[in-house]
Amino acid sequence: MKIRSNNIAKLEKDNMPEAMRKLFVRDLMKVAEEYFETEEGAEVDITRSPDGFSVCVLFSARRIKKMWSPQ
Repeated sequence: MKIRSNNIAKLEKDNMPEAMRKLFVRDLMKVAEEYFETEEGAEVDITRSPDGFSVCVLFSARRIKKMWSPQ
């Protein structure tokens, strides 16, 4: 019985709740907007990997912004 409850807890930790996923995308897109002229919407795919998680973020951008190096 204990093994079963541990497996359920593990599954719950592997899945990112939808509310948390939306916050993650919102925060990530704020940073992306510093480097790109972005368009609406982004897709996030989080999958289990042997070392932890693999996170893939896809979004559309019209252009890369010109960055000036400090001198």
